[in-house]
Amino acid sequence: MFGRQKVATLVAEFLGTGILTLVFLSVQRSSIGVPYFIAIAAGAAVAVATFYFANISGAQLNPAVTIALMSARRLSVLIGAVTVIAQMLGGWAAYGIYHYFVSSTLNSIGGHFSARVLLAEAVGALIIGLAYGAAYYRRLEGTNRALLVGGSYTLAIIVAAAVGIGIVNPAVAVGVRAFAFAGSMGWGTYLLGPILGAVIGLNLYWLLFSPSVEEELVGETVVAVETIVPTTSTSSRSNRSASAKSRKTTTAKKTPSKKKTTSSRKR
Repeated sequence: MFGRQKVATLVAEFLGTGILTLVFLSVQRSSIGVPYFIAIAAGAAVAVATFYFANISGAQLNPAVTIALMSARRLSVLIGAVTVIAQMLGGWAAYGIYHYFVSSTLNSIGGHFSARVLLAEAVGALIIGLAYGAAYYRRLEGTNRALLVGGSYTLAIIVAAAVGIGIVNPAVAVGVRAFAFAGSMGWGTYLLGPILGAVIGLNLYWLLFSPSVEEELVGETVVAVETIVPTTSTSSRSNRSASAKSRKTTTAKKTPSKKKTTSSRKR
């Protein structure tokens, strides 16, 4: 059912989300755990993870982004669901590693549902959804993709932290204990908010800002013409040179016959 590539995708999402969550926890629970430092650290972690895993899984690193790709029909439901599970497990594993490092129990920080926090998380995730939409539809790779996604995460966390914690990632929210699967602790805020924002952002970019089908066809036609023209010109040159050689050969053969005819008349 799952080949090597699909297994690599799940492992990449598990590791990437775990790295992001561990960095988030390390900065948040430290003495410099202010939103701006958390945002910069999380953005750097996302950029590095994108360098690692963009060519393997797309470096989604966020269940909200994965669900947004599913809503835009860019990812199958089965693969998307399994990817979300891998991301959630990555966030939970990061919590276990950090708990082992500090040798103490982490208190829950999510609180209860708040409409303002939900809206803040949704707006932050919308920024991330726009970034992934641009990276996907503009086919950005390497440094450009990493800088765009990492910078968008930094901005998203700064915006969302104006009201709440500023997480914009349900898997990271599990790791930092902002919500639990059972109970009402932050479930509607740090899970539903990011999903709504990412779905709106990615689909909005797709509907309004992505290249249309006609533009893509024109681009492909231009590339095809640029590929064909050099070949055609080269073949035409070779045909011309071949015809020129054949003319020279024909002329060389005809010249002796004319001389013979002239000499015979003189006699």
